[in-house]
Amino acid sequence: MSERKNPRPQGVAMSLIILMALTALSAQASMRCENGIASEGDSTEQVLRKCGAPASRKQTGMIEDRRVLDRRKFIGTEEWVYVPRGGMYQHLIFEGSKLVRILSHR
Repeated sequence: MSERKNPRPQGVAMSLIILMALTALSAQASMRCENGIASEGDSTEQVLRKCGAPASRKQTGMIEDRRVLDRRKFIGTEEWVYVPRGGMYQHLIFEGSKLVRILSHR
């Protein structure tokens, strides 16, 4: 009879850590709103439709549009802040009209 060896605990643990890291990297941030869920990749119009007007909205600068390869093009960046619901401030970062990041803090 052949004897099956159990996988080494370190190997199993390392596999789980790698799997969790890959899952975290691929996860998109989102924000639950009254009329839907705002997610990274949404347009400003979609976010307004789902979440309504933010408590504050400010232009934060200009960046080079990385999607345009044949010439230099700059787009505006904006930060929208939604007031706490359950104690969490939601900061939505837009590049052009696209939501690229959602940050939450108390």
